[in-house]
Amino acid sequence: MKKIFILTGEPSGDKLAAKVISKLKEKKPDIEMLALGGENLKSLGIKSIFDLSEVTYLGFTNVVLNIFKIKKKISETSNRIVEFNPDILFSVDSPDFTLRVAKKVKEKLSKVKTIHFVAPQVWVWREGRVKKIKKFIDHLLLLFKFEKKYWEKEQVSCEFIGHPLLESKQNAKIDLNQLIEKNKAIISIFPGSRETETKTLMPILVDFIKLMNKKYDDFLYIFHTTKKLKASVESHLKKSVINNFDVISDERIKDYILRKSIFAVAKSGTISLEICNQKIPSIIIYKMNLINFFIIKMLIKIKYANIINIAANKMIIPELLQSRCNSQEIFKTVSEFIENQNMIEKQINETETVLDSFRTKNLPTDLAAESLRKRL
Repeated sequence: MKKIFILTGEPSGDKLAAKVISKLKEKKPDIEMLALGGENLKSLGIKSIFDLSEVTYLGFTNVVLNIFKIKKKISETSNRIVEFNPDILFSVDSPDFTLRVAKKVKEKLSKVKTIHFVAPQVWVWREGRVKKIKKFIDHLLLLFKFEKKYWEKEQVSCEFIGHPLLESKQNAKIDLNQLIEKNKAIISIFPGSRETETKTLMPILVDFIKLMNKKYDDFLYIFHTTKKLKASVESHLKKSVINNFDVISDERIKDYILRKSIFAVAKSGTISLEICNQKIPSIIIYKMNLINFFIIKMLIKIKYANIINIAANKMIIPELLQSRCNSQEIFKTVSEFIENQNMIEKQINETETVLDSFRTKNLPTDLAAESLRKRL
């Protein structure tokens, strides 16, 4: 029986990996699988060698503070993969962790086929990584067409498959009468999938809702989070004096709620693509400590944080980052949108044009699954 090890480093990677693996299992169910993953891969019946939170670190300072833990976990992970002896090592995103593991595994198992999904953003910074990565990665699955030139220049095997988060979804039949209050318009809020993010953003978001409640009385704020972080998010909200909120972690319900929303406030990241794909107007927010911010500021070579803005080379989705990531700025920006239908329509039309350039004729998950199947 052929064997695949699925390697992820954070919840968003776990989600992407699960979409691909579910398709592969449909085409080729007789594969033995083991993973380092989260709740999405576990829902497919795939065992994880560690809890995903053990390898999810955010920011340069956190990496420095946990450097010995990270090195130990990289070593432990690579040893477990070598012990499993897979035909394919399928790594997804989180390059600072997954690619370090892949390199160690390739050194010990030269015959293993290493396939990485979500290429490192060499177009943002550290383009020199391409030469190093080509030595131990056999094939790259790319989310965006414009990435190909960076890898093909160094003759790295790669293919553009598109982004799975842009695939159309079937509308699930869900009874949410108890969740959605009558006559309340929904504003979806995404405070991040890592604990460090939610700790930073939740106090700001609570104050934002308080400001909104002073001006409007017809909104329900629904927080989208992971099962692991749900209690933490609820704790922040219960300490506040607001009561027009709910917290959800079920993926099917989250998709339904997003489609029913009139606006979204989201932490910068891949969730922005899902929001845009549902044609929901939005803004993105993000805040990190000053040391991390100044380090990144010195290293990156692009103007924007959001992939939509990067691809368009202009600000389509407002980015409230660092000092602008505060309750007053968020309140002001959201208010401007919900009171101006022209702003909403303009953003949706412009994001749709960008998303068209990200799409492929075939479903990205089908293309990724077929790429894995061919290499077994």
